[in-house]
Amino acid sequence: MSAPANDLAIAPLGAGDLIDRAVRLYRRHFLTLIRIAAPPVVISAAGSALTTIAFRAIGATPSSTRLLLYLLVAFGGGIVIAAGSLFSLIVMGGATRNLVAHLLWDEPVSFRSTYAAVKSRFWGLLGASILVAIWLGFCGWLSFIAFYLVFALLVLLGVAIGQVMPAWVIAIVSVLGSMVALVFAIILFFLLAGRMAYVPQAMLVEGRTVGSAIGRSFSLASGNVRRLMAMTLFTFFATYSALALLIIPLGWYGWVNGVDVSPFGTEWPAWYSIGYEVILQCSHILLAPIWMLGLSLLYVDERVRHEGYDIELMAARQLPEMPELPGVMSPFAPALVTRRTRTFVPPPAPMPPPNVLGLR
Repeated sequence: MSAPANDLAIAPLGAGDLIDRAVRLYRRHFLTLIRIAAPPVVISAAGSALTTIAFRAIGATPSSTRLLLYLLVAFGGGIVIAAGSLFSLIVMGGATRNLVAHLLWDEPVSFRSTYAAVKSRFWGLLGASILVAIWLGFCGWLSFIAFYLVFALLVLLGVAIGQVMPAWVIAIVSVLGSMVALVFAIILFFLLAGRMAYVPQAMLVEGRTVGSAIGRSFSLASGNVRRLMAMTLFTFFATYSALALLIIPLGWYGWVNGVDVSPFGTEWPAWYSIGYEVILQCSHILLAPIWMLGLSLLYVDERVRHEGYDIELMAARQLPEMPELPGVMSPFAPALVTRRTRTFVPPPAPMPPPNVLGLR
C-alpha cells in the first residue's frame, strides 16, 4: 500500500521516487495544478501565435511598411514568450511555498494561496527570474562552445585516421563522437544551470532576498545533476508524448485537406501552424505542473539531505513556533517563514550596578 502523497520521507529520495511523488501529487490535485500552471503558459501561447503569424506573413507581403509591422509583431511576440517563461519561474516559487505549507499543516493546494505568495514578493521574484534566465542563457552558450570544441577535436581525429581506416570505421567514429560531444554538453549545462534551480523557492520558503537566495541555491545544489536531468528528460518526453496524442486529430484533418503534416513540412497553412502551436502549449499546460512539483520536491529533498529538513518539518507540525529571543538570530532557515524578513531587535540596555547602600 503506497503512502499518502503528503507524507514526509525520512530517507532522501532518488530520481525515481521524486518523479513518482510528483506524479501522485499531480493526480491528487490535477485541476488545481492546471489552473496554477495555465496563466504563464497561456501568455507564452499568445506570444507563440503572434510570432507564427508574423513570420508567415513576412515572406508573403510585398509592402515594406507591412514588412516593418510584421517584424515588430514578431519582436513583440518574442517578448511575450519571454514574459511567459519568466512568469513560470515566478509561479514556481509560489507553488513551492504552497507545497511546503501543505506538507506542514495539510493546507490545501490552491490557486489563491499560490498567487497570494507570488504577489507578496512579485518584484523580487521578477528580478530573480531575470537573473536566472540570464544564467541559463550563459550556461547554454558555454555548453554549445563545449560541444563545438569536442566535436571539432573528434573531426580532426577522424581526418587524421581517415588515411588508414575504411570509410565505415570513420562513420562509426563520427556518430559516436557526436553522441559523446552531445552528452558532455548536456551534463555541463545541467551542472551549471542546476546551481540556480532553487532561487524562487529560497525566496518564498525561507524569506531571503534575491542575492541571498542565489547564494543559498548555489550551496544547496551540489550533487543534483542526475536527479535534475532525470526530471527534465521525464517532463520533456511526457510533454511531447501528450503532444503526439493531441496532434493526431489535427494531423488527420490536415492530411485530408492536403497539408504536408510531416515535422519537416514548410508549406503549412496558417490555420494548421496556429493549431499546432496551440496544441503544443496545451501539452505544456498539462505537464508544467509536474515540472513545478518536481523542482519543489527536489528543493525539499536537498534540504532533507543537507539539513535534516524532514525532521524540522515534522517538529514544526507537532510543536509550537520557536520564540524569538532579542538579539539572537538562528543560523538555520525555518521550516517556513511567516513574514518577509526578520527584524533585528537590540537587547535591552544593562541596568547600572547598585551602590554600596543599595540605592540607585
